[in-house]
Amino acid sequence: MLATGGNGQVYRTTTNPSIATGDGVAMVYRAKGRIENMEFIQFHPTALYESGVRGQNFLITEAVRGDGGILRNHQGEAFMQRYDERSDLAPRDIVARAIDNEMKINGTEHVYLDCTHFSKKKFIEHFPNIYEKCLSIGIDVSKDMIPVAPAAHYSCGGIKTDENARTSVKNLYAAGECASTGLHGANRLASNSLLEAMVFAHRAYLDATSPPAPLHKWRGEAVPDWNASGTSAPKEMILITQSVKEMKLLMSDYVGIVRNNERLHRAMKRLDLLYEETEALYQKTIVSPQLCELRNMITVSYLIVKSAEFRHESRGLHFNTDYPNKSERVQNIVL
Repeated sequence: MLATGGNGQVYRTTTNPSIATGDGVAMVYRAKGRIENMEFIQFHPTALYESGVRGQNFLITEAVRGDGGILRNHQGEAFMQRYDERSDLAPRDIVARAIDNEMKINGTEHVYLDCTHFSKKKFIEHFPNIYEKCLSIGIDVSKDMIPVAPAAHYSCGGIKTDENARTSVKNLYAAGECASTGLHGANRLASNSLLEAMVFAHRAYLDATSPPAPLHKWRGEAVPDWNASGTSAPKEMILITQSVKEMKLLMSDYVGIVRNNERLHRAMKRLDLLYEETEALYQKTIVSPQLCELRNMITVSYLIVKSAEFRHESRGLHFNTDYPNKSERVQNIVL
């Protein structure tokens, strides 16, 4: 049973934890299993921007905008009305693209979420964690606007499963964010992740325990701890960490919220070089968890780019300026 989570760590900024390195998806792809719709990466529009912070970004829930928060650019202008008639209440993908465009137009790394018109008492009651987090970095939401920027949030594609969480590999199940169950389509609704994790995990259990019995039964043997001895040599770790930085940078710059054919082509060329270097390192050095994660992230990055290249339209979370319209034919991109 694979329940390895998402792959947000292939991007420079993400709401995902550090373990979200796409390991399950990469393993199934190497095992010749079917992977689908990897181009549909949801970017949360309002992650807290902290200068110099990389890895997992603090999430400013969309409920803040639902309660009346207003997005403003560096000139203090409320800009969302220019992009959608629903203004700040537009869907995530539209808001994320609007923020991305404002940042590029103005050459900035973030925009602002203005909550200064809120009742301070009401804000603290509704969003106590956000209030405390902002206060901890010197932002008083009753007086200061919150700096926010989009961050990779959720992968709608992944390991292709059927309605019982079965993958294309016999006796292998997948549930949660690593799976592509069909629940999300091209644009995720927030609560669907609960269905993907809990309902499909339960279905996997029912299917695996119903007759006929599976070929292999778990005997309860302890899984040995990973032996990472000898993996702290500075030369190896420097190569790994620098490759991770390069991968995150190229994915964020070329395969982010807005894409085009030239960006995707450039990303693929850079990934090819990283793949060759990493495979060479994998063959001649002691394998470490960090190296395994790097291999997996490069594989997942390749799958995202390749899927994006195959989709000649803009649909849901995938927006390509060379194909700005939605195709009349619904197509699953299976790799």
